[in-house]
Amino acid sequence: MDEKKLIKLAIKGDTSAFALLFHENYPFLVKYLIKITMNIDLAEEIAQETMTKCIEKLHLYNGKSKFSSWLISIATNQYVDQLRKTKREQNWQTQEQSFRKIKWHLESRNEEWNDALTALGKLSEEVRIPIILKHYYGYSYDEIGIMMRLSPGTIKSRIHNGILTVRKELKLDEEIQGYSIENRSTN
Repeated sequence: MDEKKLIKLAIKGDTSAFALLFHENYPFLVKYLIKITMNIDLAEEIAQETMTKCIEKLHLYNGKSKFSSWLISIATNQYVDQLRKTKREQNWQTQEQSFRKIKWHLESRNEEWNDALTALGKLSEEVRIPIILKHYYGYSYDEIGIMMRLSPGTIKSRIHNGILTVRKELKLDEEIQGYSIENRSTN
């Protein structure tokens, strides 16, 4: 049976047609992925994810390219997503190690490391940087927007939400509410 017929049947839910498509294309897909990942286990994992995506998105296949080319594009995107995820995880681990190193360095020199810095360290860079530029260095929203290539409104929003997160982390709102309740009761 030709590939186009198999695809039409698979789109209609014929599992044996999909099994044939899978059988014909999976070895080719794995070989391609081994070449780009240089890792057999990762290639197998991405090939399986690709075939799962294929099942989900088969109805979107338009037939303008070869089916194997369509699978390769899905597999390539899966691999790129995997690389991004791995890079984000590595960046987070590197940032966490740097954060601990700075804290240890300051504490070992008997310099103050307060809870606010710890809370700031838990924020993403896109939120932490505007807060530090605004509240530590005194830049305006417009100036920070220019530096970060963002609108002043986005900067205001990030700072506002970041400060709310820091306050929540430090439980400042609870202390302020507790203080105002105590003040009301004594007045």
